[in-house]
Amino acid sequence: MFQKNDIVTVKIESMGNDGEGIGKADGYTLFIKDALPGDLAEVKIMKAKKQYGYARLMQILEPSGDRVEPRCPLHKKCGGCQLQALSYEKQLQYKEDKVRGHLERIGGFSNPPLLPVIGMEEPFHYRNKAQFPFGTDRYGKTVTGFYASRTHSIIPNTDCALGVAENQKILELILNFMEERQIHPYDETSGTGLLRHVLIRKGFATGELMVCLVINGQRFPGIEELADRLFEIPGMTSLTLNINRKNTNVIMGEQIIPVRGQTYITDEIGSVRYRISPLSFYQVNPVQTRKLYQTALDYAGLTGTEVVWDLYCGIGTISLFLAQNAGKVYGVEIIPDAIRDARQNAELNGISNVEFYVGKAEEVLPEKYKTEGIYADVIVVDPPRKGCDEACLTTMLRMAPKRIVYVSCDSATLARDLKILCAGGYQLEKVQPVDMFAQTAGVENVCLLSRRLSCMI
Repeated sequence: MFQKNDIVTVKIESMGNDGEGIGKADGYTLFIKDALPGDLAEVKIMKAKKQYGYARLMQILEPSGDRVEPRCPLHKKCGGCQLQALSYEKQLQYKEDKVRGHLERIGGFSNPPLLPVIGMEEPFHYRNKAQFPFGTDRYGKTVTGFYASRTHSIIPNTDCALGVAENQKILELILNFMEERQIHPYDETSGTGLLRHVLIRKGFATGELMVCLVINGQRFPGIEELADRLFEIPGMTSLTLNINRKNTNVIMGEQIIPVRGQTYITDEIGSVRYRISPLSFYQVNPVQTRKLYQTALDYAGLTGTEVVWDLYCGIGTISLFLAQNAGKVYGVEIIPDAIRDARQNAELNGISNVEFYVGKAEEVLPEKYKTEGIYADVIVVDPPRKGCDEACLTTMLRMAPKRIVYVSCDSATLARDLKILCAGGYQLEKVQPVDMFAQTAGVENVCLLSRRLSCMI
């Protein structure tokens, strides 16, 4: 039996759900961050359980043939890029295998209709959004960057390999301004200090930039002067303050205070234009989002007459995409500000065949089915990572649409929900993974389910 602090040599055989390497030492399974399949590595056991343990990579004795030189020198320290040392071709293969494994083990699909992952031409600098925490280093200097994996220790970095080029200039400008004005960042332990996070968004199609300062207070000293400096950056469109005075890990508060410009930026996916506010959910990879939504639209099989329900609709991104080919689209979303944005986006695009409801999908859908007898030809769902609520799935089965299009960012909960839907009368036709999060272990999926003939009325 191995113990904590034992040093062993292992051959890495596979990868786990979070991109960690998996190897065995005398039959004992070890999970090792930063190790890749094919590596022969010396590792130190950090936590030992009866059947498995967790180890730290000490040195690579023989590197995997799939290793590449990471673009970012901080990739091991930062918690953002788990796969940057793995060739992009193998990243896509890993994600396909991961989805297949979940469909087989959790969903019970013996031969899932899984298509190859849709990859990226340029798997760097694709993120249109980033949230940078501010704090101090051991010397008391204000820093920003990203949290180290599973901690709230900031790894200083203003030039992320996944973000847009403007991030670095904006962050360094804010850091310099804080030093000049002696403005202190927020301290989680004491609850003192002002600046907690900086949210930066960019519209890839429009070039518009948004900066939102998340503060532990009601005002930011010298904000007008800071605005003057920020608005010298080409594309600057929106500067706002977000008030968050709670002792919480939640990044954004509920109150937005306009400072200069608009309280939103605009972007386009295909022919649809969207307004995006600081609190809006909007896919972070616009290049791949178009492919994702086009796949969802293709799977919906719309001819212009169908009634479509879009659950967990956010600011209406998929709803408006679908409305171009549908008879009527109904969107449901729990966040009131998102629904406000969705309605404005419909008006912005002159789309009149959509209607949006505020509320939980698992409450709105059953209530309207019960009281109004609503129906759907197609239901589209794009739930959070936890998947669909049981009440929502039950109502979907009772409504019995011809097709269900399920968009998911978590293949484990996706597999669980697909199992329920298929047990309730649906056939899984296609699963299309889309690489929305290159260099990380995340993968998005679009699934098509059709009602089996034996279940049709």
